[in-house]
Amino acid sequence: MKLDQLRAIAIDKSNFRNLADFRSFTLNFLEFAEKGFQAAIVSQNENYYRFWQFRKDGNFNVSRPINSNLIYSFSQITKIEKEFLRILKSLRDLKKSSETERDILRRTIYTIPQTLGVTLDSLPAGQSNTARKINGDLFELFIRLLIKEAGIECDPRTVQIPIKYGKEILFYMSYQHDLILKKDGKEKVLGSVKTSSKDRLDKIFLDKFLFSKLTETALPYIAIFLNDVQRKNTRKEREYGINATFLPGHFKGYTIKLNALDGVYYCDIRPNMLSDEFLRKYIKTIDHFFFEDMWKLTGIRK
Repeated sequence: MKLDQLRAIAIDKSNFRNLADFRSFTLNFLEFAEKGFQAAIVSQNENYYRFWQFRKDGNFNVSRPINSNLIYSFSQITKIEKEFLRILKSLRDLKKSSETERDILRRTIYTIPQTLGVTLDSLPAGQSNTARKINGDLFELFIRLLIKEAGIECDPRTVQIPIKYGKEILFYMSYQHDLILKKDGKEKVLGSVKTSSKDRLDKIFLDKFLFSKLTETALPYIAIFLNDVQRKNTRKEREYGINATFLPGHFKGYTIKLNALDGVYYCDIRPNMLSDEFLRKYIKTIDHFFFEDMWKLTGIRK
């Protein structure tokens, strides 16, 4: 499949209704990626990140940073495609997980949305905001579909919260959540799904705080992020590195002074989230959510 065909699919969100649509797109993209780019550029400061440079059909754009330790190649993903679905469907009753199963889940969940993101990076500069919006919406949908495939009720929803004075309801306030996980039809977990925490971290913490205060409930609130890296230009022309967009000081401050989130999960976790004792307590890789935490938080599994 050619780039213009991939791009035409990616910019129309109606092309993605189920997991099969996402898998099909990823396979086509990774096959294109075997020979379709002009060059692969190594990050100057964290050299396991790569940037793909498009040819003329992609306006010679340079893609977002891609973690080469996580993204699958075409040959790799065709080998594990059925295995990924088997793991996903077996999560509900899985007593133990192997590191191989966790690795397949982590890398597949990273690879699929990144193939969409890179494709959208080929759009002209004037359409970058549109590309970000489409990418974010599709990542949210992808995570919801994964949760449903695993066997948990999950939908986005705008909740109407009654605002009372004494016992009298004065009006209703709309509150939107990316994720609402349910057990037996009852809301058990609320969540936010974003491609990055950049410019969103404070809102996520405030959403938990305000929703709890307004409803006088204490539902668990989680956040799922794709990654927290962006491309930066180094001093030398046409050399690229990466910048981290995660703000550890803000995260710690909100956790201590406002409220802690009940789970924070990354598809591409940053090194300081593993080395910093405080961050390590609250932030995990995405496999922890799917293998353990979503079942515990919903009360399906103790």
